[in-house]
Amino acid sequence: MKKGPESRAYTLTAPGNLVESDPDTNSNNGTSAREKDIRPSPRELENVPLKTSTETSRKKLCGYLNKLGIKGPIKTWKSRWFFYDENKCRLLYYRTAQDINPLGSIDLSSASFDCKMENGEGVFEIRTQSRAFTLKAINKQAMMYWLQQLQMRRWEFCNTQSRFPVGSSQLVNEPLAGRTNVVDNEDFLPLVKTPTEAVGLKAASLPAPQTSTALQNISLKHPWTEIQNTVYNICGSKQFWGSNENVFSFDEFQEHPENVDEEQEAEGAVKEETLEDGRMGPRLNWIRKARWMNSGFPGSEELSREKNSVDKVSVLQQQILTLTEEVKSQKELVKLLHKALEAAQQEKRVSSMYLTAAEDKDRLKLVRHKVRQIANLTSRLEALEQEKKELEQILTLRDSHIHELKEHVQLLMEKNHAKQEVIMTLTEQMARELSDPLQEANTITVETLYKQQEEIEHLKDDIDAYKTQNQFLNSEIHQITRLWTSVAENEKALLMKCACLQARNCQMESKYLTVLRKLQEAVPGLPNSYAELVKNLIQEALQWDVKEEAEEGFNLNPVSEYDEYGFMTVPDYEIEDWKLLAKIQALEIKSNKLRSQEIVEKPLRDRWNSIGELNPSAELKSLIRSGIPVEHRQRVWRWMVSRHCSPVPGHYQRLLGQSRSTEHLACRQIELDLPRTLTNNKHFSSPTSQLIPRLRRVLLAFSWHNPAIGYCQGLNRLAAVALLVLEDEESAFWCLVYIVENLMPADYYSETLITSQVDQRVFKDFLSEKLPCLMAHFEQYRIDVSLITFNWFLVAFVDSLVSDILLRVWDAFLYEGTKVIFRYALAIFKYNEEEILRIHDSVEIYQYLRFFTRMITDGRKLMNIAFNELNPFPMKLLRNRRSMHREELEAELCELEQIKAAYVKERAEQGPQDLEEVVSEEEEES
Repeated sequence: MKKGPESRAYTLTAPGNLVESDPDTNSNNGTSAREKDIRPSPRELENVPLKTSTETSRKKLCGYLNKLGIKGPIKTWKSRWFFYDENKCRLLYYRTAQDINPLGSIDLSSASFDCKMENGEGVFEIRTQSRAFTLKAINKQAMMYWLQQLQMRRWEFCNTQSRFPVGSSQLVNEPLAGRTNVVDNEDFLPLVKTPTEAVGLKAASLPAPQTSTALQNISLKHPWTEIQNTVYNICGSKQFWGSNENVFSFDEFQEHPENVDEEQEAEGAVKEETLEDGRMGPRLNWIRKARWMNSGFPGSEELSREKNSVDKVSVLQQQILTLTEEVKSQKELVKLLHKALEAAQQEKRVSSMYLTAAEDKDRLKLVRHKVRQIANLTSRLEALEQEKKELEQILTLRDSHIHELKEHVQLLMEKNHAKQEVIMTLTEQMARELSDPLQEANTITVETLYKQQEEIEHLKDDIDAYKTQNQFLNSEIHQITRLWTSVAENEKALLMKCACLQARNCQMESKYLTVLRKLQEAVPGLPNSYAELVKNLIQEALQWDVKEEAEEGFNLNPVSEYDEYGFMTVPDYEIEDWKLLAKIQALEIKSNKLRSQEIVEKPLRDRWNSIGELNPSAELKSLIRSGIPVEHRQRVWRWMVSRHCSPVPGHYQRLLGQSRSTEHLACRQIELDLPRTLTNNKHFSSPTSQLIPRLRRVLLAFSWHNPAIGYCQGLNRLAAVALLVLEDEESAFWCLVYIVENLMPADYYSETLITSQVDQRVFKDFLSEKLPCLMAHFEQYRIDVSLITFNWFLVAFVDSLVSDILLRVWDAFLYEGTKVIFRYALAIFKYNEEEILRIHDSVEIYQYLRFFTRMITDGRKLMNIAFNELNPFPMKLLRNRRSMHREELEAELCELEQIKAAYVKERAEQGPQDLEEVVSEEEEES
């Protein structure tokens, strides 16, 4: 039966549920044990015995280890009793197992473990964020047991701490489900058996490992803790703390009650000693200590049953030697304290005499006596200092003399050693000459084999040691990796939760702005006070500064004033209603981005990261339609341009030289259009912006490159977008050439814009086929959609869609061609079809179509409509429709030209007669 001894040993290893102390801050504190919060467990207050090892899930981790201490430049090993605190994942260490206060603690929650065989047998390290602790076990088995147990307890504590509260969001809990209780099936290190002679509660009954001197094991960093523990251990079996606050004031202890009634009375006294706030008074600790001392060391009953009398005597003798050394070491401390006490009492007597003196004369005598004492002490101190200097000089001379003697002795030893080597060499030479050559060879062979066998044995031991070290390090790396993964997943879950909350906040704000817009429309019907309130709220909403929101620190992904390419997230429109719409759109787009960040954007970015060399394929087409990430867009655009438009080296520079030497006819129109290019982008918003000169050079170079077109309004916007993404002037020039000469049909940017007009007719056909209800609605109210869509096709939606959606359209447009413009144009009408059908006035429909692209907030939904809901959309059909409408348009233009020529001819023939009629009419009026 191990119940009794183990329960007592547990009381010993963690007496009074000791308060932990930080090793960095515990070194210089003078706080006594009575000033600390020593909280007893409920079992100790209720006198309920602790569970045995068979009743608990695991044994307590405790035992003696040597800790490497530093005394100035000298490093020494000190024996310490270590005890693991499961509640806080800390390793407390004491000087002995009987101490009440710890000397320090090691935080294991964020620590790592390491063992290097080069450091010696049983030596391992615990590295925390603040420092590294070097410990040494008695053997290799004990070291591996400590490391394995510390790993297991760190893993359990980190898993317990990483779980979220029960009431936390389901979004956070779902990724963690079934993950915190994962059992590690990869056994890098087999389970090490418990070395009972060095680890566990039984080790507390054995004497602590002794050092070379009695004072060597005392902690000089914690003198007050050492005094408390020593007084506690010496007087614990006979005396306990008195009612006063003096550490050295004791009363007699009561003997340990022998029957049950006396024991219950003693426990009643213990309960009375418990403080109101749940802390245990000093008397309670001493009573518990006295019981333990009277009952013997923990496990003594078991030792008495298992060991014979000789073993008992040896153990008791060892304990006597230990206590004797302890008493010797403490006597020196007591002497020092007595001297300090005598000096303090003498000072106290003099001060009392001074205070009790009746007359000033007596006080003056005391003061003069004190002055004389000070003068005597000063002179004595000077004499002692002079004597100290003389002794130091004598010591210096002696040290120099000793150093000379040591050098002389060393020289003599070296001479003696040289002589002995000569003698040994001559002796071996004579022995070899006198011995048989065959016997000499056999001797050499045997000696060589013996040495080789020894080396082999040493190498085998080294291999076993390194295998064990490798197993432990693999286990440590694996566990730390799992802990890091767990923390990363928790962080990811928290970020997802924050993103969802932020998306929800953006939605609420956009709904608030929508309500304000509805109220703004109803302002004419509201009272003056309400109208003024609505106006103020709208002004406050429009003056919202995203920088202030970012400075408040509650946004993980704050809405910046500009996006990655310099476009304003909320453009500064002159119309107040448009400003509200732009802000609502920015908030909705941000909300959609946050919601799709982990589900859509991150997997898409991972797929792009996995693509190396770009080759045309169905997978690449699908990825480009989904949108190219910012970090890959420049590379992919360059690849798409170079596929169909091979840049000619030096051609762009020659065009720039030509534009500098000769002024082009389109130069004046280009200068007029430059300030009107992308006014909502910070790189073009000012005449002094850095990209304005680059855009001028690109447009002038193109006007010389393609004289048939020269320059057409709209090319400035195409070149500006190419500059923003590609950054390089020459790359932007070839991108513009690729769009105009390869993607767009011929004559798209000619003076007549004939192909642009053809596309408008083709688009109306597709609109009638794909959205018949909407087209019928337009025809009913005589709406010409080409007034809205003509600019879409000419500049590929620049200045019509927000930058995030615009660049996704351009990604697919550069890869697939103008068919993408038709798809997205139809998708925009499909996206807003229900809203348009609710309007039954032609003027209101035109007003809505002016800004309805600002109502698009979900780019993914628009992309799905364009490439999925509008299928099929064959390119062959588009070519046929273009050919048919081009013939019709050319015929109409030819007929108009004929009518125009006939009219001009008729006017020319009737010119003189008309002039006479006009003159006669003027004369009649006069």
